Amino acid sequence: MNKDLHIVVLMGGWSSEREVSLTSGRGVAAALRERGWSNVTELDMERDVAARLAELKPDVVFNALHGTPGEDGTVQGLLDLMGIPYTHSGVTTSAVAIDKELTKAVLVPGGVRMPAGKVVDSESLYEGDPIARPYVVKPVNEGSSVGVAIVTEEGNYGSPIGRHVEGPWKHFDRLLAEPFIKGRELTVAVLGDEPLAVTELKPKAGFYDFDAKYTDGMTEHVCPAEVPGDIAKSMMDMAVQAHRLLGCEGASRSDFRWDDEQGEAGVYLLEVNTQPGMTPLSLVPEQARFRGISYGELVERLIAEALR
Repeated sequence: MNKDLHIVVLMGGWSSEREVSLTSGRGVAAALRERGWSNVTELDMERDVAARLAELKPDVVFNALHGTPGEDGTVQGLLDLMGIPYTHSGVTTSAVAIDKELTKAVLVPGGVRMPAGKVVDSESLYEGDPIARPYVVKPVNEGSSVGVAIVTEEGNYGSPIGRHVEGPWKHFDRLLAEPFIKGRELTVAVLGDEPLAVTELKPKAGFYDFDAKYTDGMTEHVCPAEVPGDIAKSMMDMAVQAHRLLGCEGASRSDFRWDDEQGEAGVYLLEVNTQPGMTPLSLVPEQARFRGISYGELVERLIAEALR
């Protein structure tokens, strides 16, 4: 690749994942400079992003945004209109994958096992449980486990959930309720069309929520996961199938729960992340490293695919 190309690393923005995006973006920019790219601009996205991009005239954008509007197809549509190549998935894939209801509608008919779910208005939680406890409640259109809660019989949300409770979902109108799947938390990254590895996530307390993901020392990553070979293969096959069915480009990451008492039938895909983190604690760089791909090489591979 021509290392004189102008790369704009688009990061920050105004989503709930702003700080994570800034960390990802700074890491990407530093890696590019270390590998000899001479023209790298870090752009913290504000509402004038179109004007700034028109001024900068990048040859390619490395999209290091997380959450809306950088992960839901909005920024992708803007970049398409401006004729600027960019990393990761395009408009349709991004819009579908960030919506957990639409993701199920695409993946389940394609043979990917996912938990049964029910979309509800958040107000209805104060009137009664949407499904039998224990269940998981999560916003329909958020990533990084933002607003996720587990509702149990002995939980502190009340039965029914009290209006006074500051639940993590309180600021979202539409929620997805899914049966809680006991067992182990695992994830698989796909780069191009190839699964990298299976990582097991072992939070030191609670479950793998936003804080557990991005606070050093709160979660142990076991890579490769200590699971039977057929279980690892099942997860990697499902991750690739999801990547292809959704039309993902660059890197994606599929998150799983495995009820190890049920064997292969206990493997469930929870969601697909089309803009996986690139922070020092992020899972895609970690799995790439396990496969002998350095952080800088990973960044360059994503840029090369965008330019193709």
